[in-house]
Amino acid sequence: MFKFFRKIRQNLLSEGKTTKYFKYAVGEIVLVVIGILIALQINNWNEERKDRIREQAILNQLKTEFKNNLTQLNQKNKSKRESINSALQLIKYIDSTILRNKDSVDYYLVRTIPFTTFDPIINDLASSGELRIIKNDSLKQKLTFWTSETADLREEELSWQNYRDNRYEPFLVEHYQLRTIRNLANNTNVLNKYLIEDNLRARPEIGNSTHIEDYNSLLNNPDFEDHIERCITKNNHSLNQSLILRKKIIEIIDLIEQNLE
Repeated sequence: MFKFFRKIRQNLLSEGKTTKYFKYAVGEIVLVVIGILIALQINNWNEERKDRIREQAILNQLKTEFKNNLTQLNQKNKSKRESINSALQLIKYIDSTILRNKDSVDYYLVRTIPFTTFDPIINDLASSGELRIIKNDSLKQKLTFWTSETADLREEELSWQNYRDNRYEPFLVEHYQLRTIRNLANNTNVLNKYLIEDNLRARPEIGNSTHIEDYNSLLNNPDFEDHIERCITKNNHSLNQSLILRKKIIEIIDLIEQNLE
């Protein structure tokens, strides 16, 4: 092709047709430029097509991950509500002695001890560079903030864990018998449901304590009331943060499904 064009130029020059030569040369340059532009357009179209295919794959993966995250978060929220409601029931027992009985006190007491943490699947598209492939700006923004928002929730959750480990459980060890409480937790599967695999049933039989368990003394202790208040407040803060995150997960899922359509 280039030899053909060169031969035409040589013929024009040899015939002294300078004006036609320059016109032809300009035309040849224009053709080359047009060819380059067409090639670039085809290449851009091909890259865009590959990006859209990759985007669909990423969106389908994200849809599965965020639905799994939503399922886990709903379970963790249920556990937080159980702790809060149990603590509120113990508040009623603190305020009214006629409502008290040991079985009920132990039942609700054991449900104030657990803590839960939301451990989501985190697909960090920003660091991988694949976030640019997603065209929807609103979805892209929500995915950008996802990691920091889950970190905020975890901070709230760990606040109760730290308080429980360092303040609440040591208080119960000093003023009550945790052997009976732990045995009740094992027998009613209160703690096993927080395991990663809920089909495991590791429940050692430790039996009930033979020591006196004075639940009235526990309920009448002013420090116990403060610990229960901390249980309610810290778990409630965590639950509120979790509900905000739940709303964001639903918004992300909706945007993903819209873009998949």
